[in-house]
Amino acid sequence: MSTKKEQRREQIMQSALELFALKGFYNTTIPDIASSLKMSVGNMYNYFKSKDVLAKEIIRYISVYLGGKIREVNELDISTEQKTRKIIEVYFKTASLRPEMIDYFLRIYLSNREVFKDGCEGMLCVNEFVTEIMIYFEEGVKCGDLRDQDFFSAFGLFMGYLGGMVFLKGEDILPRELNEYVDDISLNIYRALKV
Repeated sequence: MSTKKEQRREQIMQSALELFALKGFYNTTIPDIASSLKMSVGNMYNYFKSKDVLAKEIIRYISVYLGGKIREVNELDISTEQKTRKIIEVYFKTASLRPEMIDYFLRIYLSNREVFKDGCEGMLCVNEFVTEIMIYFEEGVKCGDLRDQDFFSAFGLFMGYLGGMVFLKGEDILPRELNEYVDDISLNIYRALKV
């Protein structure tokens, strides 16, 4: 695929992300997305055959983005406790700089599973992100820092906590910025997961 075509696909996904965050998934139409980019609906269909296909591509795009950021943390030669903090920083930084990404994950991907049933079963469309979280857990267990436990229990604790905080921030319930909670949250998560 040409670089220009790939750039246009990313522009479409970004515009769709912003519109989904603003209007909701079901209230946003392909013509809305095309209009926001000043392109024809027919041209939109050259990039994405349907809104459901677009929805799946967006969650894969987010997974690759976050997975890459967490891979950078996993590759650092630092303690598991420090990695815990850095992963939280990455997630909260993404939630602050690209809130539509985390909003999409929390409000659309997790809430509208019927849209993602064909081709995104289980964790298929978020495998880059989930794989890096698995690596974080496996390496933490291997070096003796983290308890060996069921992956979904550990994953739920970690991501549920982060997702909950981002959700509270998005609802304007938190009195402070997300980055001001990093120390407490990383300590709480590490204590809950450690040996």
